[in-house]
Amino acid sequence: MSGGTPVIGVLALQGDVREHLVALAAADAVARPVRRPAELAEVDGLVLPGGESTTISKLAVLFGLMEPLRTRVRAGMPVYGTCAGMIMLADKILDPRSGQETVGGIDMIVRRNAFGRQNESFEAAVGVKGVAGDPVEGVFIRAPWVESTGAAAEVLAEHEGHIVAVRQGNALATSFHPELTGDHRVHALFVDMVRANAGAESL
Repeated sequence: MSGGTPVIGVLALQGDVREHLVALAAADAVARPVRRPAELAEVDGLVLPGGESTTISKLAVLFGLMEPLRTRVRAGMPVYGTCAGMIMLADKILDPRSGQETVGGIDMIVRRNAFGRQNESFEAAVGVKGVAGDPVEGVFIRAPWVESTGAAAEVLAEHEGHIVAVRQGNALATSFHPELTGDHRVHALFVDMVRANAGAESL
């Protein structure tokens, strides 16, 4: 925590990093890109952005980040994954690419590109448990969905019968991209999770 303000990293290997940095700053966090294990060690929480999940997985291994990520997530560091980041947080992928690894942390099975390819991207209003007010405008771009969850995972949102937002302890994941809409309420929910975790650790 920096003077009471949580320091939240965005995994900056590939994907829409800048948009998350802007959204986190708007939600009253200090936001930093994370590319190295030393940078990961300095943050209170981490966002795994959208992008190409296989590429992010391979780059995380290449940059020496995969094991430190797994260790910190297992130890309870708050983490939020959007789209590809949701895939990274799944304990199991239904149809993984060759060599694709996950960080894990949420007891769920995820289907990659479940809502279709790039040209089938769409927006939809999604009611998210824990986010007050109107539904969130969800931007779905080659988005995954959650096929099933274990007992420890809480479903926060569904779209057309498919699970699109999940939380398990300090891990949060959405199929959609709230960082692309200018509505920072999902990021504010995550910042609150990081703040609560830092407060619990300081007791």
